[in-house]
Amino acid sequence: MRDISIAILDDHPLLMEGIATLLKRRGGFALVATGSSAEQIISIAENHQPDAMIVDLNMPGDVFQAMAEASRAVPDMKIVIFTASHNTDDVLQALAVGASCYVLKGSPADELFEAIATARRGQTYVTPSLAANALGALSRKSLEKRAPKSVRLSVREDQIIRLLLYGKQNREIANALSLSEKTIKSYMTDLMAKLNVRNRLELVLAAQKLDPATRTPQTDERPPHR
Repeated sequence: MRDISIAILDDHPLLMEGIATLLKRRGGFALVATGSSAEQIISIAENHQPDAMIVDLNMPGDVFQAMAEASRAVPDMKIVIFTASHNTDDVLQALAVGASCYVLKGSPADELFEAIATARRGQTYVTPSLAANALGALSRKSLEKRAPKSVRLSVREDQIIRLLLYGKQNREIANALSLSEKTIKSYMTDLMAKLNVRNRLELVLAAQKLDPATRTPQTDERPPHR
């Protein structure tokens, strides 16, 4: 089995070197690139297409926007946030733009490795001390105030919503609809905007509140993207 290719993005050289050393000692990882700015998130993703990218939020540039672009460019790449920020909004926004995991700096090394493994399985991980607050921020009560109960969905969006409510991941939805995973991610972004939510978990909760009788599927004129 080949090593997992990793990129590290952090503007603290000593910390980046420390992570690289941990990966080398652990074994099974290949460090393919390092960077220290939001702009490099995109270039490294496109040029190296690593299996996973470890990203600090506190770097020059718009890190969230860069992660969103990198995630669209390389759908299979997993983004693991490794940061000092305890801000719940940062957790939610990171997950919304494509990050799979959110780990606080100062956590044991095993937690970072577990996050990488979790991301590779297509699952989400948040440092336990932050997870409860993050879930609280996604309460149904807050969604009721923001998410509409009736929306006009295209035929394709309606299909995706139905599969999403069955717990299907992007790859499974793509296979079921004979589309690319990149196209499904694009639809997910559109649905988040349409339902006024910020991440996948909010999208699922909002979708559960939609009244099927009031959904109005419209002809989907978007050309297929393979």
